[in-house]
Amino acid sequence: MLCLLGVAVQAEDPYVYYTWKVTYGIIAPLGIPQQGILINNQFPGPEINSTSNNNIVINVFNYLDEPLLFTWHGIQLRKNSWQDGTPGTNCPILPGTNYTYKFQVKDQIGSYFYYPSTALHRAAGGFGGHRIFSRLLIPVPYPDPEDEYWVLIGDWYTKSHTVLRKFLDSGRSLGRPDGVLINGQTTKDDGSDKPMYTMKPGATYKLRICNTGIKDSLNFRIQGHPLKLVETEGSHTVQNIYDSLDVHVGQCFTVLVTADKEPKDYYMVASTRLTKYNLVGKAILSYTNGKGPASPELPPAPVGWAWSLNQFRSFRWNLTASAARPNPQGSYHYGGINITRTIILSNSVIRSQGKLRYAINGVSHVDTETPLKLAEYYGIADKVFKYDLISDVPPVTVDNLTLAPNVLRATYRTFIEIIFQNPTKTIQSYNLGGYSFFAVAIEPGKWSPEKRQNYNLLDAVSRHTIQVFPKSWAAVMLTFDNCGMWNLRSEQAENRYLGQQMYVSVQSPENSTRDEYNLPLTQLICGLCKNMPNPGNLYH
Repeated sequence: MLCLLGVAVQAEDPYVYYTWKVTYGIIAPLGIPQQGILINNQFPGPEINSTSNNNIVINVFNYLDEPLLFTWHGIQLRKNSWQDGTPGTNCPILPGTNYTYKFQVKDQIGSYFYYPSTALHRAAGGFGGHRIFSRLLIPVPYPDPEDEYWVLIGDWYTKSHTVLRKFLDSGRSLGRPDGVLINGQTTKDDGSDKPMYTMKPGATYKLRICNTGIKDSLNFRIQGHPLKLVETEGSHTVQNIYDSLDVHVGQCFTVLVTADKEPKDYYMVASTRLTKYNLVGKAILSYTNGKGPASPELPPAPVGWAWSLNQFRSFRWNLTASAARPNPQGSYHYGGINITRTIILSNSVIRSQGKLRYAINGVSHVDTETPLKLAEYYGIADKVFKYDLISDVPPVTVDNLTLAPNVLRATYRTFIEIIFQNPTKTIQSYNLGGYSFFAVAIEPGKWSPEKRQNYNLLDAVSRHTIQVFPKSWAAVMLTFDNCGMWNLRSEQAENRYLGQQMYVSVQSPENSTRDEYNLPLTQLICGLCKNMPNPGNLYH
């Protein structure tokens, strides 16, 4: 804070500016030319590079022929769901127009990514990495690496996003992907492959690994090189060593890798997990003084999901490390807070009128022309959606689905336990916008209150995405202290597109700008609100 002539002036946090031109372009990541979504002619898109508390300004020009939005996966957007970039919070950026996102990465560090939240655009590209460094004054619990590299892994379809969307609209499933990509490519194995990254002998490198795919969990490994986990989704972790990591859809891990093996080429490998098929993506990691190609023998992937469950249980919060703030992570004792509400969310899938639909607690979400948050702010929520169509306990049987906007209210600053119950034979992955939560347990079977005795109430990792294994449940705990309209969604694109998502509305009890920002002057207005007078500043 500066003091000028006796007047206190608050110095604003630094700004980072980006301009994105979003276009179609021909790409061929699996050797088959197809229409991709490019940002500034790049696939994957350009990195967002920031430091904790930076203000990020991104001017997005939409040169596609469809409406577009971007969402900032894992970024909490404190008091500012206006910038979340989901259909429930934002009017889409229409073709031939632009919109400027402005948000702060308040009190966050780590590896994240962004992607288009509209239609099935993520299946065509438009995603990229977002790194948030710690501020210089806050110690990081490992030495500075020699360099750091993005490893964006994901399944991939050679059909265009419009064809895939027609599949879903006609009642079909997406089916199996055609391959797995690492940073938008995979090796051709014809002698023409160049190294993706190089490493100096003896040096240690940081890899930021995210599963940006749309369907399958992936296992990531490097020939002959163990992975030291140091961070996941904004939390410093206990630094365990792994031969490989299961990265479920939407999840991110940061690892350290030391180049201390024979100097030659090695494969980075990402392969599908918990599927009847085995798809593999590869990229070459090369020593600077290396002689010799990578061995064609790939390290095997683990088998079955019990292995993955055990790995989840080995992830621990680093209680002594500072994250974005100077105080240690462990100074927040979440295990001692009384639970005020338990919400059990159960996913289901049925054919409704011959078409596939997915649901949470019997409600299959439908996006509205008027964004939910806008309707709430303009005072016309009752004309757009009904609150609390679902209860805190799923129905005993789901024979029929309700197709409607699915919005649940949560009381500001209450400490809530959410149970994700998965009665299906398919693994699930969920993300909650605006928050991180403590992932306290995952177990097979059905949840009951007695299961709480198995919770990790000491050092569960605080994160924003969690997997739920087949016929299993997962429990998370969090304080709903970030006002706004927040998307809780399946990370699997088919499930999300066909209704397995919802919104949580957290409102300021005092209509105070301490709790939430007013409608930005630059916000796009659409739907029923378009011709209404602007309500102005509701919060003071």
